[in-house]
Amino acid sequence: MPAFTIVTDVAAPVDRCFDLSRSIDLHLESMMASKERATGGVTSGLIGEGQEVSWQARHFGVQWRMTSRITEFDPPHRFVDEMVRGPFAAFRHEHHFLPYERHRSGNGTRMTDVVTFRMSLGPVADLPVGLYLRRLMRLRNAVIRTRAEQS
Repeated sequence: MPAFTIVTDVAAPVDRCFDLSRSIDLHLESMMASKERATGGVTSGLIGEGQEVSWQARHFGVQWRMTSRITEFDPPHRFVDEMVRGPFAAFRHEHHFLPYERHRSGNGTRMTDVVTFRMSLGPVADLPVGLYLRRLMRLRNAVIRTRAEQS
C-alpha cells in the first residue's frame, strides 16, 4: 500500500499542536481552496476518540465525500483517523506529537504524519493522488504551525 511521512517542527507545546491537529474548524480553514465542508458527525470544535466526521470537497474537479473515524487516541501524543466510507479502498492517517528542544527558541513539537492509502481506482491513481495528498498535508501543517506559534 502506498504511504508517505511528513515531519513538521513547530515552536509550540505538544498539547497545543495536538488540539489544533484535531480541530475541525482549523482543518476547514486550511482546506478553503477545495471548498471543503464538514457535513456530518463532529462538524466543529475538537474531534475525539471514536468520533466521526464526514467531509465534502472538490478535488481534481470532482466532488468527493469521505467519512473518517478516530480509531486510536492517546492524548497528547498520538491519534489515528481512518476512512470508514469514501473514495479510497483504504485510508489511514497517523498523527504523532513529540516534544523536542529547539536550538534558540526553547521547547517545541515535532509533528509526524504517516499516511497510508490505496485508491479504489487501482495503482495507476496512487502516484498522482499521493503527490496531491502530500501537498494538502503540508498546507494543513503550515496552518497548524502558524496558529500554534501565534498563541
